[in-house]
Amino acid sequence: MSRTVFCKKYKQDKPGLEQPPYPGPKGEEIFNHVSAQAWQEWQNYQTMLINEKQLTMAKSADRKFLAAEMDKYFANEAVEVVQGYVPPSA
Repeated sequence: MSRTVFCKKYKQDKPGLEQPPYPGPKGEEIFNHVSAQAWQEWQNYQTMLINEKQLTMAKSADRKFLAAEMDKYFANEAVEVVQGYVPPSA
């Protein structure tokens, strides 16, 4: 049986993740307040940011940038937009 969380991105109850995606408090926060759907969508967006902005996870500044963007993404705040990106039509 899947667990349900009140997703802070979608503001509704949705199926949650099976386990925390990170160790420590940040992972627990995501585990308890982000749906599996929102996490998957973030993973896709994060991949696009890494590729298009040529981020390197070995660089502390790039990791901090992604962490800040993730927090904004789940809070429904404006996130970094990739130049020329057009979201798929619904």
